[in-house]
Amino acid sequence: MLMLPSHNVRIFVATRPVDFRKGHDGLAALTQSVLKEDPFTGAVFVFRAKRADRLKILFWDGSGLVMAYKRLEENTFTWPAVRDGVMTLNRAQFEALFAGLDWRKVKALETSRPAAAE
Repeated sequence: MLMLPSHNVRIFVATRPVDFRKGHDGLAALTQSVLKEDPFTGAVFVFRAKRADRLKILFWDGSGLVMAYKRLEENTFTWPAVRDGVMTLNRAQFEALFAGLDWRKVKALETSRPAAAE
């Protein structure tokens, strides 16, 4: 399983496929120029290839850019409609997407912060 920085991390999905020859620096540049986000905040950025069976993930862990690549062997990822821009996923939706499941059917539980025991 992919190690993410924290439970409350912001997760952005680029909705338009990108050139998968791009590495850390190329994806960081796309994050700034196309998504209009700062790749060095600790947020997670998910990119798709033209082939729907591949994704790349980029995030800053505080000491360097981390990039992960995943290719599904027998299925394709469920991607949002291709359009310009970016969308966000919650942690549960991201985990479903990464596992190759339909993230649109996942709803995170809303919980309140517990009251301190007295």
